[in-house]
Amino acid sequence: MSSTNSPAAAPGADIRFTLADTEHSSRWHSEGGWPAPRRVVVVDDTLTADAAYRLAKAGTGMLYTGDFQNARQLLKALGRRVDRHRRPHTPTLKAAFELHRAEALRRARLLGLLLVRLDADHTLKLRRAPDVRQACTEAYGPSTDGSVTSLRELLGVIGAHEWRTNGVPVPALADRIHPHYGVFSPVRGEYLDLVATAPLPVGLPGAGVAFDIGTGTGVLAAILAHRGLQQIVATDMEPRALACARANLERLGFAGQVEVVEADLFPPGRADLVVCNPPWLPAAAATSTDFAVYDPDSRMLRGFLAGLGAHLTDTGEGWLIISNLAELLGLRTRAELLDLIDDAGLTVVARLDIRPTHAKATDAADPLHAARSAEVTSLWRLARA
Repeated sequence: MSSTNSPAAAPGADIRFTLADTEHSSRWHSEGGWPAPRRVVVVDDTLTADAAYRLAKAGTGMLYTGDFQNARQLLKALGRRVDRHRRPHTPTLKAAFELHRAEALRRARLLGLLLVRLDADHTLKLRRAPDVRQACTEAYGPSTDGSVTSLRELLGVIGAHEWRTNGVPVPALADRIHPHYGVFSPVRGEYLDLVATAPLPVGLPGAGVAFDIGTGTGVLAAILAHRGLQQIVATDMEPRALACARANLERLGFAGQVEVVEADLFPPGRADLVVCNPPWLPAAAATSTDFAVYDPDSRMLRGFLAGLGAHLTDTGEGWLIISNLAELLGLRTRAELLDLIDDAGLTVVARLDIRPTHAKATDAADPLHAARSAEVTSLWRLARA
């Protein structure tokens, strides 16, 4: 085991390490925005989980040079040691949520210190390593030099490639959606069922126009197209989401019905139906991969509601798809949501509710079980007041 000390490095900076008595430098790569570790030691299959935990607590990066399967086992064992030191649960759901987030970030930081090297063509430099070149190219794009990244992130890239290859079943489409790396996967089907069954506004699915705000994988636009809508504009700000939505809609045969455009919330013009499924939790996004789940200060929710009236036709509706999890966790009240709707000059036409069926809703060991078990997902049908 050898080590090197270096100044604090930002994501994308070089990190230095000593391998076979030779100094090396590689580009640091972190999709989550984590800074490069200040100190890196080169380790192999002889490293124990206890020793790895001590190094991680000290903030030391561990560049693994042994066997891929052993590296995965070490990561799992390191995770078990991190989990043993969780703080006890707190009495209120809001405090439990804040602690849960803090512990999740701590876990991600510690586990992210087990590192691996990738060659210029994204070949993983470990014995018995799988071919990760296609998965890394899909996530990172083509590479011209080698890099060092966390094994935990790389396993996420591999998993995302499998999701992209196999797809996610969507019963409302009688087909699959293929999410790309970094694009929120529609694994919670209850909100999709709401969009598939809610009564359409007057004029649809005939010659009317629909907007899908923050389209992500394109799944909601696809469901609307499947319902017969012929003119849909789907928007997003993220290049990965735009590429993902276009690929899914093309594969499903809906490219002629849906135009995918880059926009911050609304495209120009008015629509008979405007659909939005913003992130459900108004909390700060700690890393760049958090934004699909967390909506800091309810930015997207507020922006959607504030701009909705100006983008609806006289008989048009806006569909807000959101759960009450934030309310159950004490992050936002129902009154605050209703005030946002009222302040935007909107009225509630109706609300359709459905209970989630995902595994966490019935997992009593989950620290947020009391909230998840009571969660309700709603489609709010909104119109201009």
